[in-house]
Amino acid sequence: MSTMGEDYYATLKVGSGASSDDIKKAYRRLAMKWHPDKNPNNRKEAEANFKRISEAYEALSDSEKRAIYDQYGEEGLKGQFAPPSPSSSGFSNGNGFKFHPKDADDIFAEFFGATTHPNMGSTSGRPGGSRFNDKPNGFQQGNSAFTSFRDPLRDRGGSSAVPRKDPPIESKLKCTLEELYNGAVRKMKISRDVLNGSGKTVTIQEVLSIEIKPGWKKGTKVTFPEKGNQQLGVVAADLIFVIDEKPHDLFKREGNDLVLVQKISLVEALTGCCITIPTLSGKKLNLTFNDIIYPGYEKIIPKEGMPIAKEHGRKGNFRIKFEIRFPSRLSPEQKAGIKRILGGHA
Repeated sequence: MSTMGEDYYATLKVGSGASSDDIKKAYRRLAMKWHPDKNPNNRKEAEANFKRISEAYEALSDSEKRAIYDQYGEEGLKGQFAPPSPSSSGFSNGNGFKFHPKDADDIFAEFFGATTHPNMGSTSGRPGGSRFNDKPNGFQQGNSAFTSFRDPLRDRGGSSAVPRKDPPIESKLKCTLEELYNGAVRKMKISRDVLNGSGKTVTIQEVLSIEIKPGWKKGTKVTFPEKGNQQLGVVAADLIFVIDEKPHDLFKREGNDLVLVQKISLVEALTGCCITIPTLSGKKLNLTFNDIIYPGYEKIIPKEGMPIAKEHGRKGNFRIKFEIRFPSRLSPEQKAGIKRILGGHA
């Protein structure tokens, strides 16, 4: 294809091998995004983009126009080269093969279907008039251009040009504490209904890849836009996975800290002890305690807790709480010995 002039494929954000259905979908998405009445704060830019999108769609949605464009580019399409076959609507055989793009409004109305807006006068000689008038915000206050169009893919009862969107579908994704500490990739296989080129519903299977970042917390959401079931006239729902945390055998997470409850005997609490503690990173901590460990005692090891997702390289603390095991019974001799050692009277 010639590279002269506008790149219609790039304008619609599709490849040169895009199908007719791909081109329609691209136009639908971009026309909705850039319709001037949806962009009152940057109306000039929106009108320019809307016109370019409409021109690209008109050229690529017609097989004959598209064939000429693919061979000669925009300049050839608009009159630089003679047509290889009789012209279709929008072309002239007078002085070459000329493409005269329609008004962007007309293309939008043809695509979505138009009904006459009660406040639209005829400003261009067409029934219903132009959809862009000289008022700063398009239509008169209280009315939107988007109440005037009917989407052919909407259900028969609908009247708004902007298709309604199904509510999001949320599903819990249970993760181990190890996955939330180290990060992981989870593959989720889903089945969903989609519409094929002829508008029929077919069921497909997809594999979604979810990259779990180190430090993610319970409640973090991962969104896959429009991965729900498709149906005519309705935008598919977003599929949302909500991170949930599986209970761990040893550790408990408290914010960015990791907490471990370590059981020791009364003798160890009074005389000292050495303990080896595993960590989520795989290494082991060898700790020696010579001080008396009393009820409520807590050992804090900085920077050995959970990664902080939004602060690369930082971690919370690792906190060791001690649970002292007291003997269930003592003999008279043991009691006397304890009293003697601790300063009591035998």
